[in-house]
Amino acid sequence: MGLFSFARDERFVALGFAVATAGCIAAMRVILLHSRDSVEIPPPQPKTQYITQDTEDSLKPSTLNTLLHHYNFAIRDTTLRIVAGRAANDESAINDLLWGITRPDYDERVESLRALTFALEDNSYRPCLAKALNTPKGYSAIVRSLELCLDDVEHEILDDPLYDEYYLRDIGEQRCLLLVSVLIHHNGVDKFVEARFVEKWLAKQPWGETDEARRKNFILYMDRKKNRISDICMHLKSSKAGRKALVRAKLATKLKKPRRDRSSNIKVVLEISMGNELEINIEGEGDDTFGTSQVELVPRVNDQSVEEQRLRRRHREAMVLNDGTHTLGRGDIIEREH
Repeated sequence: MGLFSFARDERFVALGFAVATAGCIAAMRVILLHSRDSVEIPPPQPKTQYITQDTEDSLKPSTLNTLLHHYNFAIRDTTLRIVAGRAANDESAINDLLWGITRPDYDERVESLRALTFALEDNSYRPCLAKALNTPKGYSAIVRSLELCLDDVEHEILDDPLYDEYYLRDIGEQRCLLLVSVLIHHNGVDKFVEARFVEKWLAKQPWGETDEARRKNFILYMDRKKNRISDICMHLKSSKAGRKALVRAKLATKLKKPRRDRSSNIKVVLEISMGNELEINIEGEGDDTFGTSQVELVPRVNDQSVEEQRLRRRHREAMVLNDGTHTLGRGDIIEREH
């Protein structure tokens, strides 16, 4: 009777309904999660795909032009590299770009310079482009482009050794100097000297009014500033043709060659003949007195054969052992047995 009355209790009935409701909710959640996971379709993992050389060569210019305007940055970057690689190995494309950097129109000149410097930024195409530009036409075009850059903006006098104005120069001039620096590091500076780089651009920089001021400001610029211009000037100064061009442009002075001292060419071999005893006494600081010693300095003409010189050097080999408790003597010298 007590169990029946307990089951009829309202509190027990409410607790039973609460437990049953919670169990149903938990069971339904588990069933729904399992159903969701079983019907989920996982997205396929992207596979890495490589463009072969045959695929790259088969792309037409119209296709490359379309890919250059693609919304995906990776596709645009890959297309730019393909175009740069083709241009670096195409002589007609290089000639068109060289013609473009010599145009008086600023926008056309900057676009051509941008195309050339973009190919130089990739290390895989830089040697090919440096080889393609290593022609008299290439050096003349770059110098001509630098000469046109002189009229694009007005430059201040380069008399402040603490102010580096290189990074404030026009972008077209900086790109030209990048081409100059790359070609100098690959092919040397002499060809730029032949193209009159010093006379047409470097000497026309505002170094100063007088010759003395120009030389002083040029030296301070090289010593105090570390940029692409100072690096190019250092290569010019290390070259014989470059030094001559700097002297003609009144940016450096001619160095006088020192006279050759012919007395230094005289070679005398001294033969030291040691007697039975050799005593050295040191009295005071820096005062050396020699006791009974027989040292004979005899000039000997160096006319011996190779074998005689080898034997003579072997006979002169010896060791000196002295612990400092007594003066140096003949007994301290251990000669080699022959």
